[in-house]
Amino acid sequence: MRGLDGKISVIAGAAPGNIGASTAHRLSSEGAHIVVADLSQTAAEAVAEEIRANGGKAVATSVDLSVEESVRDMVEFAKEEFGGVDHLFNVAADLSPGTIGLDSTNDILSLPVEVWKRTIDVTLTGYMYGIRYAMPVMFERGGGAIVNTMSAAVWKAEAIRAAYASAKLGVEALTRHAAKVGGRRGVRCNAVAPGTVLTEALLRTLPEENRMEQAAQIPSTRLGKPEDIAAAVAFLFSEDGEWINGQTLAVDGGFTMH
Repeated sequence: MRGLDGKISVIAGAAPGNIGASTAHRLSSEGAHIVVADLSQTAAEAVAEEIRANGGKAVATSVDLSVEESVRDMVEFAKEEFGGVDHLFNVAADLSPGTIGLDSTNDILSLPVEVWKRTIDVTLTGYMYGIRYAMPVMFERGGGAIVNTMSAAVWKAEAIRAAYASAKLGVEALTRHAAKVGGRRGVRCNAVAPGTVLTEALLRTLPEENRMEQAAQIPSTRLGKPEDIAAAVAFLFSEDGEWINGQTLAVDGGFTMH
């Protein structure tokens, strides 16, 4: 895709086998320089090493999106290592049993308040921190692009995952606000809304029977792969997507079409 070669892309949430890692690899293949950030320094280093082994340029750092200073340090790290930030992909989420696990087994009447707060802290406030610190750096460089991770699930009412859905729907509003703030100064902000994507984590936890049931609900021949989301993000970062701003792109095999 046009305009990705030599750009500096920060991936906030990029452990091996997930959407962030796949996006890091895709952007590297297009010539971008990658800052791999994850809650686990070890996980981030593993992805960066894979990219370097394939001839790309990548560095790794740890980040906790729930801590403002940690997000600020991630952006400063990108400036120190590569000289700035051109792209930010906010993709991290707390998928631990104590957070998404409890959110997935409770409704709003029984959900522990600490699970609600933790989900908002990471998936909504954390994304705001990333935008707050990365956007001014992009202004200094004459422009840039941000992509936030929403979820196709928010458009289908569920009796569980109230915190996750609320945070992700908030991400859509945050995306539009950031697009309005940054657009005139050359910084675009969009969101991707994945459907069911077969990440390594999902493959470990979702039985084959459930995968088949979900695949049968969509007008597509398969469930998603991390590479599907990575391709969408690369497009939105590229010059080919430069007239797209403030939008949410559903990448879900048609799940939300009906």
